[in-house]
Amino acid sequence: MEQDMQDFAAEARSFLDAHAAKAPDRTAFTWGEGDDSMAYFSSLAPEEDREHVRRAREWQRVRHENGFGWITGPAEYGGRGLTPVHDLLYDAIESEYDVADTGVLGVIGLGMIGPTILAHAQPHLKDRWLPAMYRGDAIACQLFSEPGAGSDLASVATRAVREGGDWVLNGQKVWTSVAQHSQIGLALTRTNPDAPKHRGITAFLVPMDAPGVEVRPLRQMTGGADFNEVFLTDVRIPDDHRLGEVDGGWTVALTTLMNERATVGSEGAGPVAAALSPDRLSALMRATWTWDDRALRARLAELLVDAMATEHLNTRALRKLRSGVAPGPEMSVSKLMYGQNLTRAAHFITDALGPRAIADTGQWGTYAWTELLLATPALRILGGTEEIMKNILAERVLGLPKEPVTAAAKEVRP
Repeated sequence: MEQDMQDFAAEARSFLDAHAAKAPDRTAFTWGEGDDSMAYFSSLAPEEDREHVRRAREWQRVRHENGFGWITGPAEYGGRGLTPVHDLLYDAIESEYDVADTGVLGVIGLGMIGPTILAHAQPHLKDRWLPAMYRGDAIACQLFSEPGAGSDLASVATRAVREGGDWVLNGQKVWTSVAQHSQIGLALTRTNPDAPKHRGITAFLVPMDAPGVEVRPLRQMTGGADFNEVFLTDVRIPDDHRLGEVDGGWTVALTTLMNERATVGSEGAGPVAAALSPDRLSALMRATWTWDDRALRARLAELLVDAMATEHLNTRALRKLRSGVAPGPEMSVSKLMYGQNLTRAAHFITDALGPRAIADTGQWGTYAWTELLLATPALRILGGTEEIMKNILAERVLGLPKEPVTAAAKEVRP
């Protein structure tokens, strides 16, 4: 195994050396130098956003043509059939190179929807969409949340009514990332309103260019529009676009959610890593003349210890993968800590910045934090709210008693 990993690493470096330049040293940090942007969500203008997507697709295509587009995927769909450890190793090596950001393709489509299609879709859907997605030709979105059903996905109200060999969908989805760029969407719908909530749901793969599908961007307070509302009006979907059994969509949803927890919980690059960097945070304190504030320094120490603990938790999950054991509750804990660490970092930063957090003085590395501060509340919601994650850990990991269920609420629980 060790030799296999060495050979794979050498192959990956050879590929990257031939197609990309080395990235600048991201570990070196000097206050006042370089880009001080700390945005978590995009604030690009529409034309810049489209160019960003084009570059992402182009780089994914290059990866795929050289055997790195879907490292863990089955060979019949263009994958390499290797282990998650190979995938993690490649990501670590690629981080050393200056390549296009493929998050618009990978976080939701390749990280969540692709594995769900592989597990539950009918053969012709796998043949059609899996190679296209992992080649960069198609982008997928997740049509789960609704105005009246956020974390409580079992309460979805979008209806799917059978008409002959088709289903007709009507409803509204919200907070749908990358819907404006997507060719397909994985939708949860209510097919049996008389069944218990978790047992009356069916999942469908919806072509985003189908008649009756309307995507409307949601402008965020950060200035960008990463999320969308999606309206489904008499959208006709063939039954062969169904994933899983009729009224068995909750099983399909759980597959997606399991991958979502792992994806969000293992975040550690970009603004997240920068926000919790000891060098950057201590430099911020010196630049704002707060270094002599002992209480603030104590909070910084606590924050960095928690960030280190989260990192070790992710390392533990990686070790389990290497030994062939699926991670247990680590990813749920990591996801919870991820949001909490960023929230605490935001509070720490605003106390250090003071008025500079809301008034741009032109000083490097100060007002730029506002982009991350405005995004922080979302990080406690996306991928499962903190309350949901705590309930999962309390009931399913620690074995604590479930919350009392009243007669009126019995149908809400699975």
